[in-house]
Amino acid sequence: MIDLRSDTLTLPTEEMRKVIADAIVGDDCYGEDGSVVELEEYCKQLFCVEDALFVPTGTMANQLAIKSQVTEGGMYV
Repeated sequence: MIDLRSDTLTLPTEEMRKVIADAIVGDDCYGEDGSVVELEEYCKQLFCVEDALFVPTGTMANQLAIKSQVTEGGMYV
């Protein structure tokens, strides 16, 4: 059985650990993480949109989506 509740219930394989250890990372706070920049560029082209933004959680993505549709001081029910 495959348990998809959380990624904390499974352990990475040795191959996954090697990829993680060898990954080139930067500081995403300043747009310097090449992996994130590459992902955002890919998504821009895939969805034919002006810009894309990676956020780390579904909750954050939902908040951004809702707030983009509500005027300041407005409500979304």
